Amino acid sequence: NGDLKKGGLIIEATAGNTGIGLALIALLRGYKCLIVVPDKMAKEKIIHLEALGAEVIITRSDVEKGHPEYYADLAQSIADKHKGSLYINQFGNHANLQAHYEWTGPEILKQLSNKVDAFCAGVGTGGTITGVGKALRDINKDCDIVLADPVGSILEPKFRTGIIPDHVGSWLVEGIGEDYIPPLLDFPIISHAYAISDKEALDTCNMVLKKEGILSGSSSGTLIAAAIKYCKEQSKPKNVVTFVCDTGNKYLKIYDKKWLIENKYN
Repeated sequence: NGDLKKGGLIIEATAGNTGIGLALIALLRGYKCLIVVPDKMAKEKIIHLEALGAEVIITRSDVEKGHPEYYADLAQSIADKHKGSLYINQFGNHANLQAHYEWTGPEILKQLSNKVDAFCAGVGTGGTITGVGKALRDINKDCDIVLADPVGSILEPKFRTGIIPDHVGSWLVEGIGEDYIPPLLDFPIISHAYAISDKEALDTCNMVLKKEGILSGSSSGTLIAAAIKYCKEQSKPKNVVTFVCDTGNKYLKIYDKKWLIENKYN
């Protein structure tokens, strides 16, 4: 729409993969790119970002939204100081939601001949679960939309009790789980929700590798564990869709037996 000029600066707050996509576009199209990431993010993602030419600012992951060092707030303040920059703001950018409504959802429907009974996803921005969920519900109004949430996040407790908990926990899994309700998330679209511990997510990643030969990231373990819980509760066969969001190459420590034992995940 003309907001980003030639040679301009793209700014984003991300747990990794949105930043990598933006850094790749910036490299190919001659933009500068500055990515703000929380300090719990995998080192491999930071290396990947810097290899693509992005400037990476690492900030605290132990603070909540509203704190000046919270990664999204910090990115916004940097953008405010750089006139002519473009802050992507995936958490409030409706292009995020629309991309999943117009592309990801229809792709899933096409691959399964419109026969989708349930869809399981996590929430970072809420764009995926809302956009895909709406696309699936357009075809099947009874499609279950299943939230996979890390233990410590406020979203599953909010679904279960109707109340946002006072205390926000911490979790190892990257990219999903929240300390507030993201503006893109259509919360009422969620029909089921499961809280998955870090250990269960990592156990699931290792199980999927051994059974399927698929090396997946930690959030994928959360999603697959929740999808399995949902499936076990069903009384008749259903087509249940979830994602392997990322390759596990960026999260190799979760497959390291020594690291798992030292951190009491084994």
